[in-house]
Amino acid sequence: MQLRYSPYDFEVHADPYAYYARLREQAPVYRNETDDFWALSRHADVLAALRDSERFSSVNGIRMEPAFWGPQAERFFSFVAMDPPKHTRLRGLVMRAFTAHRVQGLAPRLREIARGLLEPLLERKSFDLMTDFAGPFPTEVISELVGVPESDRGMIRKLGMEIMYTEEESTDLRPEAMQAIGALVGYYTELTIARAGDPQDDLLSGLLGAAEGTDRLTPEEIVGVLILLVGAGIETAMLTFGNAWNAAALHPAQREQALGGRIDEWIGEAMRWDPSTQSNLRTTTEAVRLHGVTIPAGERILLLTGAANRDPEVFTDPDTFDLDRDTGASLSFGSGRHHCLGSNLALLELRIALTEIADKVGDFEIDLDKAKRIHSSNNRGFASLPTTVTTR
Repeated sequence: MQLRYSPYDFEVHADPYAYYARLREQAPVYRNETDDFWALSRHADVLAALRDSERFSSVNGIRMEPAFWGPQAERFFSFVAMDPPKHTRLRGLVMRAFTAHRVQGLAPRLREIARGLLEPLLERKSFDLMTDFAGPFPTEVISELVGVPESDRGMIRKLGMEIMYTEEESTDLRPEAMQAIGALVGYYTELTIARAGDPQDDLLSGLLGAAEGTDRLTPEEIVGVLILLVGAGIETAMLTFGNAWNAAALHPAQREQALGGRIDEWIGEAMRWDPSTQSNLRTTTEAVRLHGVTIPAGERILLLTGAANRDPEVFTDPDTFDLDRDTGASLSFGSGRHHCLGSNLALLELRIALTEIADKVGDFEIDLDKAKRIHSSNNRGFASLPTTVTTR
């Protein structure tokens, strides 16, 4: 059978891991002429490329769709689509506002939000994890962090979903997605202007005040960071939650341990076994020779973190979901200078939400026949997970 891999293929979306195994074994440097990209799938190669921003540049963005890929990518991905020194400056300024103190200070409010969303669901016993909890929870969290009024939060999530996902096999964004991006830019621009005249105790005010000497973020840079948070802070967290839920549903013995209190192990292994972000795009700045293959300069190269996380050279029996596994080598948060800035917030969200659930839920099951996946070139997860719980 001919080896063909495309991140646009719905069959790949259904189960990419069989494709990844063949790539690692047969084509560790894979070329797709039709979609015009290369792919690395082995852990050592992906890790090395993530840490080598000189030869593997981020300036054209991290997704392949033509609307996203190119010099305009920083409009959508902010500092994630930059190299030093631009990346160093912008990420450094954002870190001045996105402090560990600010994140940890959210914990009591996160717990309150989680309980408020969960209470009616647990009374009903049956609900859709994605639409009723996994989506609304990070939307509320990021909105609370940024300072988005409660009345606008549903709209923010809806626009984010419009941008990220598609129901049709396509290699570019739909017109509706481009309209949603425009609407988000307009909304956050107005919110930034309003907050400049009325600072509050939120991340947006922190971004407005962040400075290195006389250097400050421009309003356009702030809006770019806020757009990034829709994808990185809301959608990725939502999909991670659903993937962790699904992983536990498929493995009864591990589910019992997870609901018994092994929350950190549940999160770590779920993010390795089925990460919400499956790949990151880079552009070669010079010719790179690897495994006897030369990748020319200026080429698009997918770093398949989803494949790296199941590399048997690093993880024993990698296709097994095992809470006893050491997941320290997982690349779900990336590595190097682009290591996920919001990883501490993501882990805090997951830990609080799953702890609240485990305190009240003794068991659960998913109606897999009615579960529905999202379709995305680099994200993996569910749009719908019909769930029935047994409370304690």
